[in-house]
Amino acid sequence: MLIGVDVGGTNLRVGVVDNLRVVSEKRYHADFSALCHKLEPAQAELAIQDQLAAALEDMLTAYPAVRAIGIGFPGFINPATQVVSSSPNLPGLSNVDIARPLSARLARPVKVENDGLVAAFGEYVLHPDRPAGLIYLGLGTGVGGGLIVNGQPFAGEHGVSMEVGHIIVESGGRLCGCGNRGCMEQYASASGVTLNYAEATGQRLDAGAIANLASQGETSAVVAYAQAGERLAQGLAHILKVVDVSSVVIGGGMSQAWPLMETSFGQRLDSDLIPVLRDKINVTISSAGDQAGIIGAALLAI
Repeated sequence: MLIGVDVGGTNLRVGVVDNLRVVSEKRYHADFSALCHKLEPAQAELAIQDQLAAALEDMLTAYPAVRAIGIGFPGFINPATQVVSSSPNLPGLSNVDIARPLSARLARPVKVENDGLVAAFGEYVLHPDRPAGLIYLGLGTGVGGGLIVNGQPFAGEHGVSMEVGHIIVESGGRLCGCGNRGCMEQYASASGVTLNYAEATGQRLDAGAIANLASQGETSAVVAYAQAGERLAQGLAHILKVVDVSSVVIGGGMSQAWPLMETSFGQRLDSDLIPVLRDKINVTISSAGDQAGIIGAALLAI
């Protein structure tokens, strides 16, 4: 048995994995972004360690046979040391070692990987065809990504491979947590949809409320999601010109609103792809529920 941890925007999901199956899962409230905004970096680091340890100790009490723990964490993870170099959505964190202190405290091997990469690996192992290459795009608070090449997760030399949310799609656009302007996640994520809608109406609603309005035909809400789909396709078209794979899986919480983005996404992708790639890209919505990140993190622990 293994444990996989999926660190989200406001919660931790901790699952026990056995034979590619999540046999037990618990969700814990853990708003790491809020901690990083209100605490000094050293205090925020300790608070994050404590919350992760408490959740894992709770699960290990019920499943003491677990032999290793994998954590999908938002940020740039050094592939050689597993140190979190930085995290655009967790301001102040810099060169934080999460794995070693947790391993010592829990008496088990702990491995930390980028959250988009572990989700990509989970999607790959659960994919019925096990394609040679796979791109994963995760739509949540931000836009994460992961790349599988010849069945292996590709993190890059510095741990920033497939930080797709920070592809610039609007020159001089909205300020992003990474420090640049016009990044894709400022338009195509859940928080991006909120900004799209606020720009048009002056009202700040969450992406779920905007999806409800869009399903009722409210024009500004429809446009907010159409804009997200278009920006996502714009970024993906650039990625596919560099990373030549045929299989793309879109997941994350906001993928549940895919029908609101699908038309604008398809039109922009077809427009922006180089002609030789048109009709050769298989874009699917994740069928793993929300368990790909847990399964991928658990398997990468070994």
